[in-house]
Amino acid sequence: MWELVRANQRRAATLVVLMAALLFLVGYALGEALAPGAGAAGLLVAFMVWVVLTLVSYFQGDTIFLALAGARKIEKQDNPQLVNVVEEMTIAAGLPRVPDVYVMDEAAPNAFATGRDPQHAAVAVTAGLLETLDRDELQGVIAHELGHVRNRDVLYMLMVGIMMGAIVLLADLGARVFFYGGGRRRTSSRDGGQGQLLIVVVAVVLMILAPIVAQLIYFAISRRREYLADASSALFTRFPEGLARALEKISGSTVALRSATRATAPMYIVNPLGVTARGLADLTSTHPPTSERVRILRSMGGGASLRSYDDAFRSVTGKSGGVVPPSGLAAAPPVAAASPASPDAGTRLDRVRQTTDMLWRLNRYVFIGCGCGTKLKVPPAYVGRAVACPHCGTVHQVRAEPA
Repeated sequence: MWELVRANQRRAATLVVLMAALLFLVGYALGEALAPGAGAAGLLVAFMVWVVLTLVSYFQGDTIFLALAGARKIEKQDNPQLVNVVEEMTIAAGLPRVPDVYVMDEAAPNAFATGRDPQHAAVAVTAGLLETLDRDELQGVIAHELGHVRNRDVLYMLMVGIMMGAIVLLADLGARVFFYGGGRRRTSSRDGGQGQLLIVVVAVVLMILAPIVAQLIYFAISRRREYLADASSALFTRFPEGLARALEKISGSTVALRSATRATAPMYIVNPLGVTARGLADLTSTHPPTSERVRILRSMGGGASLRSYDDAFRSVTGKSGGVVPPSGLAAAPPVAAASPASPDAGTRLDRVRQTTDMLWRLNRYVFIGCGCGTKLKVPPAYVGRAVACPHCGTVHQVRAEPA
């Protein structure tokens, strides 16, 4: 597994360097296009932007992403099954620390992982995911997300995503200043000669193409890492069918994930924007086609090892090259798929009730058990006041629950 991690780190680091080089080129071209001889100044500005964004993404990227997603941290008493599953998959993945667990008050089923390393990692799931999936399916999703943590690709996605945003921002700024701020008048002058005109043309072409290239690099990282995380999930759970069923349920949902954006979409297990990858859309999608991912998992032939996944990937996609590096395959022992790990913990209605209660507790609702069997759920604004049971009329004093 360590060979897989090192190979993944090398590829991701190479793409991060390419993204940084693209950012510097945009800065240099922008400086030359706006003022002849100012390329060095533009390069310096791009470098400063890169340093600031790298530091922000490294130290605060996970916090920012969780805040944008509206995720809230929970403890074991809030949802024992979810935290237990995270603990089990942490042990299976060999991580040194159990990631923090977050929940998003979203009806759409989805999940993501974030953090700069296994010691500073977090996994977040939506309320819709908890309501939709049974325990085996939830294990598959959590194992997939912890695969991202184990494979060390979460930090790279944060950094590359922020760099991509900076490239788009600089390119857009340069285009606006150049076309509306007098850049055309300067380039039309004959003082600069043909050389300056050529520089300007190259700069304009680069400003147009750089965001597209940056987006393709971003997609390349995102799509490959999803295959690797699927392979990791099958290995950790020994039950590829669990993740396969989960992916079908998540992709089959018609509920929109309100907090998702184009910048954050690649972080989720399934594209939350609902774009089906076909043809040209397949080239520019942040995720591989879900149906293809499901077929790969179900074509593993009773195995759960990295080699079984790689063989299934080649068979389903028809590609000669696999998704797991050869060094990772050489050290991958054979692993047989197991039976479902545990029985389902109740019906969907039970899961909905448990999840709803958890969200009410997170919103500091007060739970009062009435003698008639009714469970009252009182908003925090009623603390210190008396409320009557709507069924039997018994009056209860609302007291704040201990934090």
